[in-house]
Amino acid sequence: MTTQIFSALTAVGLLCYGLQLWSIRAAAQKQENNEGIQTDYTPPISILKPLKGLDDNLFDNLESFCHLDYPRYELIFALQDMNDQAYKVAQKVKNKYPGKDIRIVAKRCNAGLNPKVNNLMAAYDAAKYEYILISDSNVQAGRQYLKSTVAPMNDPAVGLVSNLIEGVGGRTAGSVLENLHMNSFVMGSVCFLDKFLKLPCVVGKSMLMRKKDLEAIGGLHGVKDVLAEDYLLGKKMSESGKRVVLSPYRIQNVNHYWGIKKFLNRHTRWGKLRWKIGGTKYVLELAANPVFTSAMPLFILGPVRPAIMLALFTSMLKIAGDLYIGKETGTGMHPLSYLLVPLKDILIGLIWFVPIFSQGVAWRGNKYIIGKDSVLSPYTVSRSLAWKYRIVNSIRERFA
Repeated sequence: MTTQIFSALTAVGLLCYGLQLWSIRAAAQKQENNEGIQTDYTPPISILKPLKGLDDNLFDNLESFCHLDYPRYELIFALQDMNDQAYKVAQKVKNKYPGKDIRIVAKRCNAGLNPKVNNLMAAYDAAKYEYILISDSNVQAGRQYLKSTVAPMNDPAVGLVSNLIEGVGGRTAGSVLENLHMNSFVMGSVCFLDKFLKLPCVVGKSMLMRKKDLEAIGGLHGVKDVLAEDYLLGKKMSESGKRVVLSPYRIQNVNHYWGIKKFLNRHTRWGKLRWKIGGTKYVLELAANPVFTSAMPLFILGPVRPAIMLALFTSMLKIAGDLYIGKETGTGMHPLSYLLVPLKDILIGLIWFVPIFSQGVAWRGNKYIIGKDSVLSPYTVSRSLAWKYRIVNSIRERFA
């Protein structure tokens, strides 16, 4: 009976996964059809890049924005201070391209609890153009990025354009797991919501807006104390009557040297974020993880034949599907990397339970409590919790 129940749940998950494959393929074909299309709509754009620390491939990531096929744009690298390791990299890019309109803004800002938004505020004030593109430091872009992304903004009804993200690189196990997840669950969810539910999911790694539209919804100050500033900006923009559009043009998220711990921490934080935003809808994520649901009978019944067959069959389908996505989108991952798909999905399934029991998040050296709609509050340790930590630490020291 247990195997039958989880077989039914697995079938539902595979159906959802099939729809994700369909939507990713449609988005990939849409990008291919749009490539090479010329448009006369090329308003000047200010690209804001918040920097902190040395991301993988940081110099090449920043340099890729110096080769964009676009008539007029400026690059603003934003940091909290010049002692940040990223400052020297940004200065090196600026020195290599003296003919490009590049500025470095190093100004400490503690206006909010979101460190990324704090970084962006000074850069936003320095931006001289009406069109603002927020772009993360671990992103690498192709030459047609700006032309393709700005095209929907020719319609005044469009208030925000976001892009699809694909994970590339992967020289360590943690990086491979991250890229596998980004190129399947993340990309699949974004494409599925856009194609079938007409709900564009804003990805903060690339957001294009007009200053007047952003100011009308409260500006960056309106999202300074939330973890999911991208989600809230998209929500506010939609509620204001402006359309939020997902561009099919994919940009690359570069991950080379992630450890397993970083992968687990990142997705624990993201899980808590989605739990606070989605509420009961968060349950659907577990149902949409067919590898994890197919493996549950093994945990409950042990290695009995029906449970083993269900898990193996589902894992093989998922590996084949993710491999197909990789070929369709051209992410360039080694075919043997896809053998880690079942492990990745089981880890993600286990992480799914953490947000139900924990509200604390650690991000960029800061600790917060995350509330409804990802609103942040400072993390404080109560006296009872402090005693608990002291006891745990003493035990660790004793048996270390």
